[in-house]
Amino acid sequence: MHDRRAPARHPTLATVSADGVPQARTVVLRGADRAAARLRIHTDLRSAKMRDLRARPLAALHVWDSAAHLQIRLTASVSILTGDAVADLWARIPEAARLSYGGTPAPGQALADALAYEKTPDPAAFAVLQLDLQAMDILHLGPRHRRATYTRTAGWAGQWCAP
Repeated sequence: MHDRRAPARHPTLATVSADGVPQARTVVLRGADRAAARLRIHTDLRSAKMRDLRARPLAALHVWDSAAHLQIRLTASVSILTGDAVADLWARIPEAARLSYGGTPAPGQALADALAYEKTPDPAAFAVLQLDLQAMDILHLGPRHRRATYTRTAGWAGQWCAP
């Protein structure tokens, strides 16, 4: 994703924790392969979403484009890539951005105060979520709402449905 202002650049990623609690957070879309129907998100290997995805390797993404009045909901199966499989991506991440992957304590851990943490780049903490899209639900909220669904199992053939 080269356009930092694109509405799809910062989607909401939803998972379900091991104890069944829905979890949603904003992520940065780092790559998209249209032919493979695959998206890529970078994350810290120690984050809570990693525990969620190890327990249930499924996720949903939500994009809202306010200018176009367009909602896009995606469902995906998720693979977690680490180590040698992501070394070339790690090498291309700018030094300042590497601070997002590593440090102490791990993401989500309690702190004595708001700034009681250290961010240090750690390639061992870097992971890539590979999302293989399974379905899309697209809703346009114009004067007459329009909605279509697409599924991988149907070869991405679309189907109009009631909004």
